[in-house]
Amino acid sequence: MHYRKGFILLLMALSWAVSGSNAFADAAMDRVLLKLEPEERAHQACNIRGLDAVRKGKHLKGVDRVKASSQSRATFKNNVVTANGAAVRANHRWYRLKYKCAVTDDQMKATSFEFQLGAEIPEDEWENFGLWK
Repeated sequence: MHYRKGFILLLMALSWAVSGSNAFADAAMDRVLLKLEPEERAHQACNIRGLDAVRKGKHLKGVDRVKASSQSRATFKNNVVTANGAAVRANHRWYRLKYKCAVTDDQMKATSFEFQLGAEIPEDEWENFGLWK
């Protein structure tokens, strides 16, 4: 499935970017994003921006994943991703997250990211939401 291949490549590009942002990592991430359908590209651009925003928010330490559609499906309309049932992982624990993220017309970059961090999600609920350790 094209989505799965793109997602795996995106995760690789994200790991390069997290370990030290540079032109190579940015170019690799752009190549991967271009292979995705516009809606999925928007979701991934927002996940990338979300990682940065939540880290800078200093509410959580060790943030390494954002999942837009864990408790409910995120929506994409007019270049805005709205995720009321998202989750963020920090130090191997998951937390509820709501966000609204605007992207460029080509869905390659997030232009804004507003979020609200919620309570920790109990580990016995992770499987129901497609979360992992």
